[in-house]
Amino acid sequence: MAKTLKYPYFCSKQIIVMNKCDQCIVRQLSSLKALNKDEVIKLASSKTSYKIKKGEAIFEEGEVTNGVFCIKDGVGKLSKLSANGKDQIVKLVKSGELLGQRSMISNEPANLTAKAIADMEVCFIPKTEIINFFNNNNQFSLNLMQSVCEDLKESENEKIALVQKTVKQRLAETLLHLHDEFGEDTDKTLRVQLTREELAGIIGTATESCIRLLSDFNKLGLIELVGKKIMLKDIRALKKIADN
Repeated sequence: MAKTLKYPYFCSKQIIVMNKCDQCIVRQLSSLKALNKDEVIKLASSKTSYKIKKGEAIFEEGEVTNGVFCIKDGVGKLSKLSANGKDQIVKLVKSGELLGQRSMISNEPANLTAKAIADMEVCFIPKTEIINFFNNNNQFSLNLMQSVCEDLKESENEKIALVQKTVKQRLAETLLHLHDEFGEDTDKTLRVQLTREELAGIIGTATESCIRLLSDFNKLGLIELVGKKIMLKDIRALKKIADN
């Protein structure tokens, strides 16, 4: 015999959604982990979920996002259009990360474009809710500010690397990062496959130079080029190149 619910239907539904939010990888890994149960219920009732296909934009440079996006699943890229019209990748993002918090806090349009490089599932939380959490939950506001500071530090480190490291070192470092952060496909190739132009943009060189370096790495047995895919063959040697 079925049990009679002690709560109105909408309340029961909220609790079910709250549990999903409570167990979500984004909440576990981001500043949202500081939210209490009541705040998670508010979060669940205010969020909107979206499925983003590969190549589609989550938001574009210059847009006012009016909230933050939580990456529940998939991989995306944050990029900026350079003066010569090329798409310069600034950062790759994955499940568990938040997007748009800096522009929301500074009350400015997005300074980057966010696009899916693999199918993604994201949740949008309106600015009004985030600001409410920010004003009433000290730990959440501290976590959010620390997240923004970490992004700035990462950006500074990347600028330093562009000056202090050779293109060869940066390529080795980027390939290792793709391997360590995003893993491999079943065929042992890198799960996140970037175009040669995208890879060149990350390491700060011309596409032709990037292609030549990949060919050199392939001849040395450091990697194997499988069509457009890349397989890392000698991780220890790549680490040695990246660190020297």
